[in-house]
Amino acid sequence: MIDQESRLGNVARILLAAIRCVNGAGALFAPRLLLRGLGADPAANPAALYAFRMFGVRTLIIGIQLLLGPGEVRRQALRIAPIIHASDVGAAVLAGLPARSTRTAAVISLANTVLALIAQSRSDA
Repeated sequence: MIDQESRLGNVARILLAAIRCVNGAGALFAPRLLLRGLGADPAANPAALYAFRMFGVRTLIIGIQLLLGPGEVRRQALRIAPIIHASDVGAAVLAGLPARSTRTAAVISLANTVLALIAQSRSDA
């Protein structure tokens, strides 16, 4: 039987996977929309479109691994998730976005870091 902590870990893992899949798909397939949402002009920042698509692929793959991956694939995704999300917090702060956009991106990444830590420590993966 799954105990309370395992349930919490699985909920955190599934929530993190859903966030990753939505954000990854958005960055991969609609990077202009996301850039505008962060207060950046896609026409003035064509390199950002490329970066967002790279971020999108990475994010989508790890989200799928967290959601559907078999045992060891899921465990590996859980092991690396806190490092990835913590580095995303730093990237958000250093990206040179407007202050409001920096806060938004950093808070999302920080929330993902917390979910990753909860999922890693309490999931029955």
